[in-house]
Amino acid sequence: MTGKPTLAVVGATGAVGVVMLQILSQRADIWGEIRLIASPRSAGRKLAVRGEEIEVVALSEDAFDGVDIALFDVPDEVAAQWAPIAVARGAVVVDNSAAFRLDPEVPLVVPEVNPHAVRTRPRGIVANPNCTTLTMIVALGALHAEFGLRELVVSSYQAVSGAGRAGVDTLRAQLSLVAGTELGTKPGDVRRAVGEDTGPFPDPVALNVVPWAGSLRQDGWSSEEMKVRDESRKILGLPQLPVAVTCVRVPVITTHSLTVHARFQGEVTVDGAREILATAPGVVLCDDPAAGEFPTPADVVGTDPTWVGRLRRALDDPTALELFVCGDNLRKGAALNTAQIAELVAADFC
Repeated sequence: MTGKPTLAVVGATGAVGVVMLQILSQRADIWGEIRLIASPRSAGRKLAVRGEEIEVVALSEDAFDGVDIALFDVPDEVAAQWAPIAVARGAVVVDNSAAFRLDPEVPLVVPEVNPHAVRTRPRGIVANPNCTTLTMIVALGALHAEFGLRELVVSSYQAVSGAGRAGVDTLRAQLSLVAGTELGTKPGDVRRAVGEDTGPFPDPVALNVVPWAGSLRQDGWSSEEMKVRDESRKILGLPQLPVAVTCVRVPVITTHSLTVHARFQGEVTVDGAREILATAPGVVLCDDPAAGEFPTPADVVGTDPTWVGRLRRALDDPTALELFVCGDNLRKGAALNTAQIAELVAADFC
């Protein structure tokens, strides 16, 4: 095929969709027409992308006519219904939902880690990993390629935007209730001030941390924790990798953070790990604790790389490394990785 491929953004008016349009305007312009698709209630709105206003069209079968690649950022059930329809109309789908991530016929792709996987897509769909997995997997992939990962223990500190706009609105509303008060000094005082409306979270998130993200799975695990385990195994090609995860929601608007304990096949050195991470695509090493330099969400938000700091060898295991990672969950954690996958697919249309 010749010419620039036609791109559709499905869910263009959502939180990640808005970031996607910004990213498409910032990256190399490899696209022909960009078509914006959303629910019927959003049809008719105009959104800016690549310096022009484009009218949003309603999600329908006809909306995919002539589309080469369709980026989906919609709820799981919508993706499960409409992604096969888009494929039937001739599009390759890059899906940011959880609907297809563990389907053995759908590659789960991180371009810095397993770009080759994008070419084998028997269902015409490529899946984008969960934002928590994406926060750490670029750095881990680089270390695994050199040292051979054999065990992973992580704790996440997840921003409220991971729960969508409702999560952000909930935190901002709760912060307005507790700001300028002495709350947080007595049992239950924050909960009483916030009231029963805790939004998408089971407990108040302002002045608090909530050791839960996602929905309940077997034996007390959460869906977010299972995603990190299962997706890391698939992306790295390690189906038996032991993984233990605890996901925690924190009062941060955007940017997830994780502590990582990674065990490798043999002895590792901090100097060796530093050299790998300092040169790995998509990674920034920010690690000088003596100078107070390490990544935090307040500094990482709005940037594209995975930021790594607090790099140490485990005190009691010469084969293990400890590190702290941060990544913007709406950019690399969602929209950017999806756009990067689409760019890999677009190479087939040149």
